[in-house]
Amino acid sequence: MNSASNPVQRKSLTDLRLRKHADYARAYMTARKRLSASMSWFLAPQPTDAAARPSAPRVGLTVGKVMGKAHERNRIKRRMREALRRHVDLMPAGVDLIFHPRRIVLTMEFAKLEAEIVRILEQAAAEVPRFAKPSAARQIARPAAS
Repeated sequence: MNSASNPVQRKSLTDLRLRKHADYARAYMTARKRLSASMSWFLAPQPTDAAARPSAPRVGLTVGKVMGKAHERNRIKRRMREALRRHVDLMPAGVDLIFHPRRIVLTMEFAKLEAEIVRILEQAAAEVPRFAKPSAARQIARPAAS
């Protein structure tokens, strides 16, 4: 089979990853925890200048030691990254999205995992307009760090 006749365009999450601890900490401080059937997730607006346009979305995966041995945690992350890579175009711009998968992700069918990721990404895209107008109640609910 000729690869030139059927080019496969491989998307990558490499440039879209959250890498620094400070970015994770800021996202946790400004986001609210949301739950789905097999994971919890956090959606936080990225810090931007007033004149700047929304930047590319960033995604983070956290899988703690409670999820199992290293090879199991790595398999969970590989499955999550692949599902996210396939739907990177659904990620809303200007936000940080952090996933905390549960152990069920290790054994569930990939199609179900992918469908759940798509649902979460669509829900996140629907919530992005709320970031434009921060409510006073939300600002009061977040105590200042000392």
